[in-house]
Amino acid sequence: QVQPVESGGGVVQPGGSLRLSCAASGFTAHFGTIAWFHQAPGKEREGVSAIGNDGSTYYTDSVKGRFTISTDNAKTTVYLQITSLKPEDAGVYYCAASRYRDLIRTRRAFLVYEYDYWGQGTRVTVSS
Repeated sequence: QVQPVESGGGVVQPGGSLRLSCAASGFTAHFGTIAWFHQAPGKEREGVSAIGNDGSTYYTDSVKGRFTISTDNAKTTVYLQITSLKPEDAGVYYCAASRYRDLIRTRRAFLVYEYDYWGQGTRVTVSS
């Protein structure tokens, strides 16, 4: 199975933390890059973080220092640890997988059309 499956969304207070998971069996064999995209209500889907098959990582400026992307040792799950949640972090988070291995190096990691497989998304609500 190559379809990413997200989980871990929920309701969190501002300033709180959350860990999103993306089950992506076959990362090593099939994917070069996996990324998390965020879609706020009424806005376009935007990339927030990506990880390459070589372990390289990439973050959009607004989440640096608050979001951390990682994989488990077997590279079957990609995590997005979110801390210091802000109201603008609310929305649906999508996990996407691409066959290309050079997206981070070539600054294409947040281009939606570079990704072959998308999950259904997991919703994060930030509310006190």
